[in-house]
Amino acid sequence: MVRRTFVAVALVAFVAFNGVALAEEKAGTHEGKVVKVADGKLTMTDKEGKKEHTHAIPADAKVTVDGKEGKLEDLKAGTAVKVTTESKDKKVVVTKVEATTK
Repeated sequence: MVRRTFVAVALVAFVAFNGVALAEEKAGTHEGKVVKVADGKLTMTDKEGKKEHTHAIPADAKVTVDGKEGKLEDLKAGTAVKVTTESKDKKVVVTKVEATTK
């Protein structure tokens, strides 16, 4: 009985966690601030500055800083950023990163 209850609770937790993760991976835009950039990944906060999440940035993603072409490495911690994602081949990928320092 205890084992069955444990399995049921674990299954509910798994579904709830993955439901939240899938909701965050929808195509669209994400705004926040840069936390760090490393190894082709951008870690940023949400708009409220409370939750952090990381995006893998493909080499063909367009990166701009204050409207000018830039590189992922140009993004500094604390910089306002807007990340645009699209669905491609059943995956959500980053297509554009727009940073604003002003």
